[in-house]
Amino acid sequence: MICGLWAAAGAAQELSPRSFWPAPRGTKVAVFGYSRVSGDVLMDPSLPIDGGESTINTGFLAYMQTFSLWGRTSNFVVELPYSWGTSNGFFLGYPLQGDFSGFNDLGATLAFNIFGAPSMNPAEYLELRAKPRQMLGASVKVLFPTGNYDKLKLTNPGANRWAVKAEAGYLVPITDRWILELEGGVSFFGDDEYFLPGTRHQNPIFSTEVHLIRRFRPGFWASAEANFYMGGDQNIGGNQLIDLQRNSRIGGTLVFPFLDRYSVKVGYSSNIVADYGMDYDQFLVSYQVVF
Repeated sequence: MICGLWAAAGAAQELSPRSFWPAPRGTKVAVFGYSRVSGDVLMDPSLPIDGGESTINTGFLAYMQTFSLWGRTSNFVVELPYSWGTSNGFFLGYPLQGDFSGFNDLGATLAFNIFGAPSMNPAEYLELRAKPRQMLGASVKVLFPTGNYDKLKLTNPGANRWAVKAEAGYLVPITDRWILELEGGVSFFGDDEYFLPGTRHQNPIFSTEVHLIRRFRPGFWASAEANFYMGGDQNIGGNQLIDLQRNSRIGGTLVFPFLDRYSVKVGYSSNIVADYGMDYDQFLVSYQVVF
């Protein structure tokens, strides 16, 4: 999640490989990361702003804990981003520049394996990693309206509304080293009654993702990915907008482990179709510690 005017919608745009790959029961992971986004990313279509360009920096902390739920591999993730940046454009023909900083909305995700990955101890997990099998999982992500929000400003780190994304993921081993991951989800949004132009209502966004993953050795892998998302048309202050999104992104990810418990993740993604909405490039790097 990057910034309030699009953070909740951003849940539908994520490219997250191996989201449904299991881990041994009791695994704990801390993640420290940084993301840089540049392009037409902040300017909501409902605002009378033209030529919008933004640069957004985000630092984030996340924690994951795996556990057994009804005998299935499950995990819980909590994440808190902090963003700062600058946005430029023309508001009703006048030049506009705004700086912003603050906490984004707190996110929490519960993921659950449906078949293919029962709750495992380390030895059982090593067997699965050596011979991966088909797996199906599901998750629910909630964005809480906790971020910084000023109803008198056009740009805010917080979205001032709830958002929920329900998703399912299916992993298909092609060989022992190549895995195809397919994901589909839908994001729902609450209303923002303090949105500056008027109460904001947004319809659900439907999304699909595909990831082709290459495993080199334990913990060392790379992936190529693409997504497509559609929906999210808005009603602002009682006025229905013609802003249905039909957008698509592509990207790549590389994860490199070192010293057993640590790894570095680097990712890049860009729009290939921006029929309506945000058109931006994103660079991501994170540092992960396994306990």
